[in-house]
Amino acid sequence: MLDNLLLGIDTAFSVENLLWCFIGVMLGTVIGMLPGLGSATGVAILLPVTLSMEPVTALIMLAGIYYGSQYGASISSILISTPGDSSSVVLTLDGYQMARNGRAGAALAISAISSFIAAILSLVGLMILATPIAAFALKFGPVENLTIMLLALATIVSFAGENVLRGIIMAAVGLLLSMVGVASGFATARYTFGSVNLLSGLGFIAVLIGLFAIGEVLHQIHRGGEKPIKARFRDLIVTKTELRRSFPPALRGTGLGFALGVLPGAGATLASFMSYGAEKQVSKYRHEIGQGAVEGVAAPEASNNAAANASFIPTLSLGIPGSGTTAVLLGAFVIFGLQPGPLLFEQQPDLIWGLLVSFFIGNLFLLILNLPLAPVFAQILRLPYSYLYPMILFISLIGAFAVGNNTFALWVVFVAGLFGYFMKRFDFPAAPLVLGLVLGPLLEKYLVQTSSLAQGDPLILFHSPISTFFVLAAILAFIGPPMAGVLRRRRDRNRDRDRDRDKIPA
Repeated sequence: MLDNLLLGIDTAFSVENLLWCFIGVMLGTVIGMLPGLGSATGVAILLPVTLSMEPVTALIMLAGIYYGSQYGASISSILISTPGDSSSVVLTLDGYQMARNGRAGAALAISAISSFIAAILSLVGLMILATPIAAFALKFGPVENLTIMLLALATIVSFAGENVLRGIIMAAVGLLLSMVGVASGFATARYTFGSVNLLSGLGFIAVLIGLFAIGEVLHQIHRGGEKPIKARFRDLIVTKTELRRSFPPALRGTGLGFALGVLPGAGATLASFMSYGAEKQVSKYRHEIGQGAVEGVAAPEASNNAAANASFIPTLSLGIPGSGTTAVLLGAFVIFGLQPGPLLFEQQPDLIWGLLVSFFIGNLFLLILNLPLAPVFAQILRLPYSYLYPMILFISLIGAFAVGNNTFALWVVFVAGLFGYFMKRFDFPAAPLVLGLVLGPLLEKYLVQTSSLAQGDPLILFHSPISTFFVLAAILAFIGPPMAGVLRRRRDRNRDRDRDRDKIPA
């Protein structure tokens, strides 16, 4: 491994590869900031540009676009509550709230630092454990994947806030919206109302843009608009206390994101949601999460980045894409005449290890670039909202049209925007709806496959230790927080009663 690492360093540190790595992360950051594009679209669009390059150089640039866009998407989520990618949706909860509190620069800095921590740790794991972890991931069949989806749905309790019922309702709405289109495993069209545009389902990115960007703008207009943030420059810089509080959630998010990113199809979106939900249960500052806490930024951002890196394990070791973006990158391997799999590590060690070392370099570039620029990016919020809101609307609509490539996507954005406005006005949480929308297709797919294997017997969920563990974890995740809340309130009442009794004179 040490010899391979030295070979990778020699490959990655060539002037040409360093240059294209830098260009890749820069382009990725810009692409991620634009709502609707995302890493998969960015890699697909720029793939033809790399065809004249050496394979290792081309893959280094495309990988740079991938993880660069992860951070770019976080910038738009934090500053204007408009997720550039589905994996950055969770950052709108605490990141945008920090921005509204005048801490946008700190939120961006914590996002960059958490991403870097996750990148370094997950890449070490990728180098050491790629082959054995990929072999373990093969044990996950439809049953095990279904139980992971159930565990993810159980985290709705963490996103529901004070009213769990509202959270469950919004998750159900998300699942219902995900059913629009042709049923998984069948040829039956559902809820299309005769529209050809709905056969492929509602555009996820269009719904996201409507819920968050358009909904937020309409909500602010309804409130009469707020004065732009006039925070001093030093108020936008991260403090030592915020840094100290961000490290534990970043480490927890890295571990969870890496574990989920290894599984084909799980992806960074699921990892960021589950990491945020876990943080609301275990963090010492969990009562602040949702109100602009650094833990709500550090944990999902680290989980997102770790999952993105871990998704390369099944891609490189088995030739199985771990996410949508790595599926596009898998196509790039094929175009260059490379076949991902165990033999690739032996036949092309300079390419594989050069690519892995470039991940370290690219993430270092991102940290060096974005840490000093965090307060500068935060100055966007100082623009008068009469200028900022039209810019948000224009960028959002362009992004939605670019992804859908038709005007129907714009109608989806408008309808979702109105829905998002009423959700904000009547205090319905958006995160459970997004979670239901993300998990719906995967849940249905694995449910159909599991039902076919079991011939309708639900006890198949307990036939393997892995699936049994996830089922029990899902039950605990769903009933644990409410039970803990009841016990906490009972303890507080008993303490208050004892205090009052002690005050009564003998």
